[in-house]
Amino acid sequence: MARIGAAIIGAGFMGGVHTEGLRRAGVDVVGALGVSAEETGSFVESRGIPKGYASLGELLADPAAESVHIVTPNRLHFQLAKACLEAGKHVFCEKPLAMNSRETAELVALVGKRPKQAAAVNYNIRFYPLNLEARERVRGGSIGKIYHVAGSYVQDWLLLDTDYNWRVVAEEGGALRAVADVGTHWLDLVHSITGLEAEAVCADLMVVHPVRRRPKGEVETYSGKLATEAETEPVKITTEDYGSILLRFKGGAKGVLWVSQVTAGRKNCLRYELAGEKAALEWVSENPEILWIGRRSGPNEILMRDPSLLSPTARAAVGVPGGHAEGYADTFKQHFRAFYGYVEKGDFSAPAPFATFEDGHREVVLCEAVMESNEKGGWVDVKDV
Repeated sequence: MARIGAAIIGAGFMGGVHTEGLRRAGVDVVGALGVSAEETGSFVESRGIPKGYASLGELLADPAAESVHIVTPNRLHFQLAKACLEAGKHVFCEKPLAMNSRETAELVALVGKRPKQAAAVNYNIRFYPLNLEARERVRGGSIGKIYHVAGSYVQDWLLLDTDYNWRVVAEEGGALRAVADVGTHWLDLVHSITGLEAEAVCADLMVVHPVRRRPKGEVETYSGKLATEAETEPVKITTEDYGSILLRFKGGAKGVLWVSQVTAGRKNCLRYELAGEKAALEWVSENPEILWIGRRSGPNEILMRDPSLLSPTARAAVGVPGGHAEGYADTFKQHFRAFYGYVEKGDFSAPAPFATFEDGHREVVLCEAVMESNEKGGWVDVKDV
């Protein structure tokens, strides 16, 4: 892979994850921009990044920054992605792509006018090798027609009313939280594996803590559980801690998803089970090295993440031999390899091997249908994307 220069906007938890993943993928991190000169300086110094930008304008004017990774709070995604695209940069944006479907549609249209620029949304869970294997098996017909899909994405990092992060505030993260933050990973993954398009949803959402106690000072994502007691102030919360969603897919398949960020002991657990006419598949992110394959007329199977046992597509996303565990951080490396490999080939008319801005738009449209369904208390049709 050619050495491509990438800049990072955002110096929090995800900024560090992207920095490490980019370097492991063979991409040069040429600079970074935080919310202040102090944050930028601390971030670049601690990670050995050669340049800290003083402003967005300075970053966009840097020819060494051929692409930009946007890992800021959600409310900034739209304006930053738009500015980077207009400056001629490739863009890799954290999800959600923007705060509403009007913004995501505008970004999709903007990408369409720039045929030599690549744009991705970070649905990295696609890049666990066994999820790529599941996709190959479903798309190849060995599972048969999908009857229904069930699953969940559950965490415990916001279990207590003292757990706080910018993501819980609607003005920063959006009106939806658990569904938009982690549920969209599940929705994107199911779409990626099966090709199923949701046509209607019925959602029921729950705010467990209508008031949270915010420390006087910001808290980095997932780090609140390590914090000692600090002075706090009450903050009203309208974003959901839990949600359950029924789905109807085009073609007749049905689905059910529940999400929670207040389930004690579940640190970061995505699970899906696909029921097909020939076989079933189950995968759990907290045990990502196995794919369960269920059969009616033969023995069930446990497929290990071993490159010698996988399809060529899945094998390409395996970095080490079987028995040498790969996990969350490796999905970023593989996602970045796919994105920058696509950029290097230069054929931007070819199907993208990653989640595109169109995929990001789809998830925001789904989120808006979920919100409408919860407000109305019934089924809502999903706008055609």
